[in-house]
Amino acid sequence: MGITVKLISWNVNGFRASVRNGFYEFLKAQDPDVLCLQEIKMHEVPQIPLEFSEYFLVWNPADKKGYSGTATFSKKRPLSVKKGMGEKKFDSEGRMITTEFEDFYVVNNYFPNSQRTLARLGFKLEFNQHFAKFVNKLKKKKPVLICGDLNVAHTEIDIARPKENAKNAGFTPQEREWMTDFLSQGYVDSFRHLHPQTKDKYSWWSYMHNARKRNIGWRIDYFIVSENFADNLKTAFILEDVTGSDHAPVGIKIK
Repeated sequence: MGITVKLISWNVNGFRASVRNGFYEFLKAQDPDVLCLQEIKMHEVPQIPLEFSEYFLVWNPADKKGYSGTATFSKKRPLSVKKGMGEKKFDSEGRMITTEFEDFYVVNNYFPNSQRTLARLGFKLEFNQHFAKFVNKLKKKKPVLICGDLNVAHTEIDIARPKENAKNAGFTPQEREWMTDFLSQGYVDSFRHLHPQTKDKYSWWSYMHNARKRNIGWRIDYFIVSENFADNLKTAFILEDVTGSDHAPVGIKIK
């Protein structure tokens, strides 16, 4: 591949809000080749300033206004684009965009939240199963780069307070076990691959109790790559200092 490619993923918790909080300044400063956004909460396609016309834009809003949704910006025009994974009950929430490039697929995801009472845990686990089947088919064709808010902290090192959250949404045994099983099917968590023992690195913090300032967080945003693509990883990072959302952007550089 020769050149370095920079990819960033960010749950913006509302695209309009992120624009008010410096989204375009962030985009200009970081200058990613591919940017994947989650939870855009937009029903209509926004007007993007002309200075960013170098990006090819794909928007996948949810049918429900002000809810969920994803977007992918890329400097190279994708060879193909697919919104969703062919399952109406999931696709209506705008949770996935797959963009195909010459050397790999980028799969941008916003996984369901199991909710505080675990009311949606069954829905999420069903989504997870369909997701795994979908990307496993892609992986047979070319490497897959999966990114986004997966709404799960995989291991105890990925969460500030594991014991207190053992049965809470995003850290239930069922969600964590699914993640372990999925990775075993030929995938690598890029951040853990390059930083296997690094602690206190998170991508989401509650707005309550000064959690971000105190770094009481969760690492629930990922770049996961096909195992046979892991040698192409140069760096994996979390931009904790970027505010404007309750999530921090995460990213990788590949060669």
